[in-house]
Amino acid sequence: MSDSAIPTSYGRIPALRDIVELTKPVTWFPPMWAFMCGVVSSGVSLSENWAFLCAGILLTGPIVCGTSQVINDWCDREVDAINEPGRPIPSGRIPGRWPVWIALIGTALSLAVGAMLGPWVLAATCVALFFGWAYSSPPFRFKRSGWFGPAACALSYEGLAWFTGGAVMLAALPNANILAVLLLYSVGAHGIMTLNDFKAVEGDQETGLRSLPVTLGVRNAALLACAVMAISQVAVVALLAWEGLVLSAIIVSALLALQALFMVRLVLNPRKYAPWYNATGVLLYVLGMLASALGLGGYL
Repeated sequence: MSDSAIPTSYGRIPALRDIVELTKPVTWFPPMWAFMCGVVSSGVSLSENWAFLCAGILLTGPIVCGTSQVINDWCDREVDAINEPGRPIPSGRIPGRWPVWIALIGTALSLAVGAMLGPWVLAATCVALFFGWAYSSPPFRFKRSGWFGPAACALSYEGLAWFTGGAVMLAALPNANILAVLLLYSVGAHGIMTLNDFKAVEGDQETGLRSLPVTLGVRNAALLACAVMAISQVAVVALLAWEGLVLSAIIVSALLALQALFMVRLVLNPRKYAPWYNATGVLLYVLGMLASALGLGGYL
């Protein structure tokens, strides 16, 4: 389908409900959870900084993540016109170039809120926006790579959101332990992002997307994803134990042991069990993030 197949006139102003649908609210939860882990890991009182807390949640979820989803839908509008014609853009509910303007407004709003929350938050916001645009749009199109695409998502959804939470509450650069843990969980999240590629192997092959299940094979990609998730958490446990955060280390270890049991089932049939693992193993992974944050923040 050529670009001319997409309406170019602006037409009517889109309805708010259609704009919200375009931003895919279901995708807001991971960065908002990571942001809250950053907040908790800072050890700063929540009640005394509630305004910054609320602004940060809005920034990481609806604003930055929502903007990246608009960009992705606009760049994939021709594919969606075939596979998901009911989505806001191909259905015409958000006509013409309105998605571009919504993405630009979201980008500007992200920068404004990031600047309001401090220089470190602004820096993290700039990096997140870069990945949001580069993931879907030329010339980078990171999503075409099974390595760079999941890495960009993992860093944005986990690491940068966690960093933002810590920086918002501390009004400064988070300490080395926080930075190390958020980076390790970002590395592990690369495996989580790879799991999302098992549902579209044939489509990725046809459209030239070099996801890891396509380039390595389904079983090898599953084994790699599990190894990345597990090794990163082992490193987190070691760091927590080294810092004397024994209870957090024990909790993360127990959660990892349960994940390992689930991973055995996952690798038996990755395409069948990837959605199941996302609802079980990934839940344990993010609970481990919270346990780590509680330890770093002095709560455990």
